[in-house]
Amino acid sequence: MALPRVLVLVLAGGAGGRLELLTEQRAKPAVPFAGVYRLIDFPLSNCQHSQIADVWVSVQFHPTSLSQHLANGRPWDLDRTHGGLLMLPPYRGTERQGWVSGTADSLWRYAPLVRDAAVDALVVVSSDAVYELDYREVVDAHLGSGAEVTMVTTEVAADDAPRYGIVEVGDGGRVRDYAYKPDEPRTTTATNEVFVFSPGPTLDRLEALAGELGEAGVEDLGSHLLPAQAADGLARAYPLSGYWRDVGTIPAYWAAHRDFLSADPPLDLDDPRWAVHTRGGRHSAARMLPGAEVDGSLVSGGTRVAGRVSGSVLSPGVVVEAGATVVDSVLLPGARVRAGATVTRAVLDDRVDVGERATVGGDGDITLVGREAAVAAGSEVAAGARLPDPEEE
Repeated sequence: MALPRVLVLVLAGGAGGRLELLTEQRAKPAVPFAGVYRLIDFPLSNCQHSQIADVWVSVQFHPTSLSQHLANGRPWDLDRTHGGLLMLPPYRGTERQGWVSGTADSLWRYAPLVRDAAVDALVVVSSDAVYELDYREVVDAHLGSGAEVTMVTTEVAADDAPRYGIVEVGDGGRVRDYAYKPDEPRTTTATNEVFVFSPGPTLDRLEALAGELGEAGVEDLGSHLLPAQAADGLARAYPLSGYWRDVGTIPAYWAAHRDFLSADPPLDLDDPRWAVHTRGGRHSAARMLPGAEVDGSLVSGGTRVAGRVSGSVLSPGVVVEAGATVVDSVLLPGARVRAGATVTRAVLDDRVDVGERATVGGDGDITLVGREAAVAAGSEVAAGARLPDPEEE
């Protein structure tokens, strides 16, 4: 029996403003994670392990940073003669031309292409979360349910619930109510930005909504489409019992790295049964030089450490000189911490240079230093600061 035809649409076009300086010069899905990965590696690896070979990526902001990483899709087995990886940038030339203004608007603009693909199920996913999920298992559950949409859900903390689409789930997994980023959530069951749609009925509904809303637009999936499907009793929930972490803010990004520093991390990124694949570079082995002290950290290839590193993530090419100290921090590719400097509870973007005896961060909020910034020798960047300061630009 042939497998159902499945198309995955990865929504990778958002500005990613909540990640602040990390997305000033790169697309949010291209943000590094856990040393050697990028955020988009997680949904693409899920596609590979789910045996889904038709993957479209909707891009918009800083597309070059993402295109360079994805290339022809080979790490995820998407370099195919038929199907495989397809990049979807904004375009001109039809009535649906122009800049995408929301996730549902993106789906509306590409609706003719989705119809032409004639697939049995459309999986729409975001690319700012860390998780493992067999999309095909969700598709199988969806196709047997009679639903128009299946929403993958997870439990979140009560104080974090207003950031998400929140659902009330009744008997048989039917979604009784859907509220998009409510001020006062009625539950802590959140959609985790993975949706399986029945393409025909969903696109018909989307066209009707676009006609009704006119210039106001259909906005995000949670603005009009998902509430309408839930109100008509055509939405089902699929609970994800495993690890899921949204990393769309600086505190969440930092906290997610902490999860992977434990002796028993929530996901084994090297598990051959569900490995997370990425476009690898050529890096030599990490070098621990005389005097180096490293504990509870992730150290990538191509790094040189002569100082002390504790509870931190070092991406390829990072240098920690003799007498320098890095604690509870995330250093992205090429960052350098010079002799006698201290970095604490901070995220340093690509090629940041922390001068000798400088101090970055401390106890308190996470400090963020933007790409290629130079911290002067002997200077101090306070805990919770942003360098460069966006208010001074």
